[in-house]
Amino acid sequence: MVLMAVIGGVHQTIMPQSRVETADPRRLHLVGEFIESNLGSAVELDGSVTVRAVGQQYSFTPDCILVPTGTTVTFRMTSADVVHGFLITDTNINLMLVPGYISTITARFDAPGDRHMPCHEFCGVGHEGMWAKVRVIDRTEFLNMADGKPRLSCVE
Repeated sequence: MVLMAVIGGVHQTIMPQSRVETADPRRLHLVGEFIESNLGSAVELDGSVTVRAVGQQYSFTPDCILVPTGTTVTFRMTSADVVHGFLITDTNINLMLVPGYISTITARFDAPGDRHMPCHEFCGVGHEGMWAKVRVIDRTEFLNMADGKPRLSCVE
């Protein structure tokens, strides 16, 4: 049993996961996928929605994410500083945001409403105030709001 664990550990070290994406946490705000103007929800050519967001001490950017009902939504997130947790209440969405890596998960929301998005990984003295929300709205309303706009986030 120990031999199998050692072989498995060595093999995984030699052969990293096939789908590891990286992002330089020192340059997130300067270039690439996670610059501020690229954050939020975007409708893709196939009709799906991609959400890009960044966690940093002690907030998520954007702090309110707008998504449609009945649509495949892909969350692409990273951290700018330390390890953060990404969780959406009343769903099975739960990710770790690790500096230097892009975390991805796909979901579908069937009912409209607001869901809380707390950081569930202790990230420092302001951790308890680190949360955001996901606002799920009707797909037609979402597409009307998205018409001609590259990125969407909630309007309070």
